[in-house]
Amino acid sequence: MPSPSPKHARDPALVALGGAISSTRKARGISQEELAHRCLVDRSYMSSIERGAQNPGVMTVVAVARALGLSVSELATIANL
Repeated sequence: MPSPSPKHARDPALVALGGAISSTRKARGISQEELAHRCLVDRSYMSSIERGAQNPGVMTVVAVARALGLSVSELATIANL
């Protein structure tokens, strides 16, 4: 499992982003493993993102948004960022 981003782990913005990813994924009936596969990342990394333990890079956020059928701005809106 990837180690958490110590400087930003559990930051409210990351927790909100992870929650938005998780809730949207579940609403679309996509497993965490499938979403990770679509984004070309490990499932454990996706899990860490959804828990707010990772500070994903911009291109990872873009890949997640696209895999969920959203724009980055729509995903940020869902997360109230």
